[in-house]
Amino acid sequence: MIAPQLRVTAVSKAFGGVLAVDQVSFDLEAGKVNSIIGPNGAGKTTLLNLLTGVYAPSAGNVVFEGADVTGLAPHLLAARGMARTFQNLQIFFNMSALENVMVGRHLRERAGWFAALLRSRRLTAGERESRDEAAELMRFVGLGDYLGAEADAMPYGALKRLEIARALGGRPKLLLLDEPAAGLNQTETQAINALIVRLADSGVTVVLVEHNMRLVMGVSDHIVVLDYGRKLCEGTAERVRNDPKVIEAYLGSAELAQC
Repeated sequence: MIAPQLRVTAVSKAFGGVLAVDQVSFDLEAGKVNSIIGPNGAGKTTLLNLLTGVYAPSAGNVVFEGADVTGLAPHLLAARGMARTFQNLQIFFNMSALENVMVGRHLRERAGWFAALLRSRRLTAGERESRDEAAELMRFVGLGDYLGAEADAMPYGALKRLEIARALGGRPKLLLLDEPAAGLNQTETQAINALIVRLADSGVTVVLVEHNMRLVMGVSDHIVVLDYGRKLCEGTAERVRNDPKVIEAYLGSAELAQC
């Protein structure tokens, strides 16, 4: 039996005595697309924050590739191969699109501040490599037409993919996406769908928090459903789509029929 890449065991988080996440457990396989769904207030983003070190769990543990990473700071998790995007855009609008993606490489940059002051040959080579890789990542996410663009001149849908490109700059093994299709039109959502498939095909494990059920059901290998902070159900899209508890608590039979 293949060991899970990520194992979440009885993870809980309380805020002022209220359990936002209540003893949630699941395993995720490497190279798969995994979705976490549930109604507003179900604890999805809180769980994502627990997995990525924004919050420390009140109880339970998180194991990534065999190592206990419970409560590790985000930069330490990033160094181990985890990256994420956020619900609200975290774009540097005073930078170009390419420079935004280059920021994502900072964990792997070898030239330090002293070398930067000296403008060493090593830094120059590193900058060139960083720029070339950033351009390749922009092409990978479908932004080849924006290589020379300023971030503040890009449309919203392109900025969503720019954030994903920047997250990929750290060469993550596990990428967590918080509502990447929020606010997008149908064409832009289809582009996100295709990108998620490319990510999984390239070997990156994806964790998707998303309200767009058509996207979730179409792209996910594995789905975890939360309700009031507790795991309600997990499994394939087909299993989740037909689970009576899920239909009653969240999706609704009419919405499911359209997925």
